[in-house]
Amino acid sequence: MAEISFEGRVAVVTGAGNGLGRAYALELARRGARVVVNDLGGSASGSGASATAAKLVVQEIRAAGGEAVANTDSVATRAGGAAIVQTALDTWGQIDILISNAGFLRNNRFEDLTDEQIDPILDVHLKAAFYVGQPAYRAMRERGYGRMLFTGSASAMFGHAWQANYAAGKGAMLGLSNVIALEGSAYGIQSNVILPTASSRLEREMTPGFMEIPEFAQSVQNADFSASEGRLVPEFNTPLALYLVSEACTATHGVYSSNSGRYARVGICAAEGWFAPAGVVPPSVEDISDHFEQIGELGACSEPITPYDEFTAVAGVARKQGVLA
Repeated sequence: MAEISFEGRVAVVTGAGNGLGRAYALELARRGARVVVNDLGGSASGSGASATAAKLVVQEIRAAGGEAVANTDSVATRAGGAAIVQTALDTWGQIDILISNAGFLRNNRFEDLTDEQIDPILDVHLKAAFYVGQPAYRAMRERGYGRMLFTGSASAMFGHAWQANYAAGKGAMLGLSNVIALEGSAYGIQSNVILPTASSRLEREMTPGFMEIPEFAQSVQNADFSASEGRLVPEFNTPLALYLVSEACTATHGVYSSNSGRYARVGICAAEGWFAPAGVVPPSVEDISDHFEQIGELGACSEPITPYDEFTAVAGVARKQGVLA
């Protein structure tokens, strides 16, 4: 098994002061990367700012013999995004890897979401991907190499009650990454999306109000977490994230799930479906109704309706593959 090394590479990790981002930054540095540890230092709901979190991670990296520099600019502004990338360029003259990970939550019912709950969420999840991603892409294009990883969420792919704002921002990562993968293919730039699963300060920020939705509450209550005990830590997401931004990885234009040690590509696929009879006369609405089961058949694919359904599917895979009794 060839060792995955990041010697000679420079990585920018946003939201690296805690949780997933911290785990990514530490392991990148341990494997030889020079790392810009970006974190505004705000709360899990996006309020406040402090340089402490980023500086502590940098201290930890340096104490272990690695190279890192702290950055506390906001990803949610164009000036902040440019400054984050410029930190890498000013310090080491290059940027090879971007892991766009910063984010926070402001949950509420869809019909009750205010501009104060919508705009900051889209700023930190969607606009930030442009604000940091664009200057990073330009620098990568100039060098003819780059790896970009955007953080999506099962809340967007499958749906999570009380998170319409968050899901909208995270769902946009799919379209953005796909286009970057296409445009970047001529310049050695790859782009993918990761759907991480971890018990983090963001999860602890979640309000239980979503349990008012009967169907969703049933999904939560029926979820099988038997394969997840002890595995909902950031470090279980790190191996997939780092592989996707490594030189060894040639995959691009993909979405990948990391849940409890089960790693899987998540596909948006077009099924075989139903083909209308030959000719130029369109089928009727009734024809669609009669064939809708065939239209919707995806074969062996699992189709989680909520993120909690994915846990149950993961447990089923674990049993099928003999990992779980």
